[in-house]
Amino acid sequence: MSPPSTLLLGLSGPSSSGKTTLARLLRDILNSAPASSSSPSSSSPPSPTSPPPAFILHLDDFYKTDSEIPLTPMGLPDWDCLESLDLPRFLSALKYIKTHGAPPPDLVSIQDGNAVGPSGVDDAVVERLKAELGEGGGMAKLGQVLREGGMRVCIIDGFLLFSEEMQKEGVREMFDLRLFLRAPYAVAKKRREERQGYVTLEGFWADPPGYVDDVVWPNYVKDHGFLFRGGNVDGEFDAEVLERCGIRGMPAEAEGDMTKCLEWAWRIVGEEIGKRTAG
Repeated sequence: MSPPSTLLLGLSGPSSSGKTTLARLLRDILNSAPASSSSPSSSSPPSPTSPPPAFILHLDDFYKTDSEIPLTPMGLPDWDCLESLDLPRFLSALKYIKTHGAPPPDLVSIQDGNAVGPSGVDDAVVERLKAELGEGGGMAKLGQVLREGGMRVCIIDGFLLFSEEMQKEGVREMFDLRLFLRAPYAVAKKRREERQGYVTLEGFWADPPGYVDDVVWPNYVKDHGFLFRGGNVDGEFDAEVLERCGIRGMPAEAEGDMTKCLEWAWRIVGEEIGKRTAG
């Protein structure tokens, strides 16, 4: 039996912009229309170990070992640069998912061990979006495709998916949909500094004082300034650059409002899958 069609959805943006929260919301909504064991497109029942219609791949699961993370001129581990990532393994995982519609069998997620706070989205909003996948809903066709196992959606969550360097490495072109979240410096700094730390391959990392200003934000500006007018990452997107790169930028009114961010992303995902399943 041929594997289902797979959509690779890239969610990127600065650290603490809500990527993981949005990824989990989208995954849970899409998975409210589970694959059907009696799918007419399948000649045999699905395996008990087969993945649900939507699943998440975290870029943070592709960090190099702690001892391999490069150091800044100040001697601090730089977790927010391209060189901290095992890109060949990440690209291999993307290709595997695109071909098989499932994560590589040897992939174990460390990111899933890191806590994510409340989404800030009311349960009623989530239930309303789930209802759109049901019969008579605005996305009933999408719901049917997911239930019958004809489409899988891999949501890739990462702080550094769409940079020009990622394009050179052949990563950016792998994504069928590219959504870029934004967060102003003050908000991103506050959220990042409120985090207790991160599980790593060899232990645990907690940002030392001043890490956002010295490492995180300068790297973000360096890698993503090209997406904004005049390189001002707190300003307006450069519409021409976004179009050239095939990136959809989160509207300004969704900044700090995960409900608006979710509704924006949900509409785009639904439209894209609708195009792919038309007919």
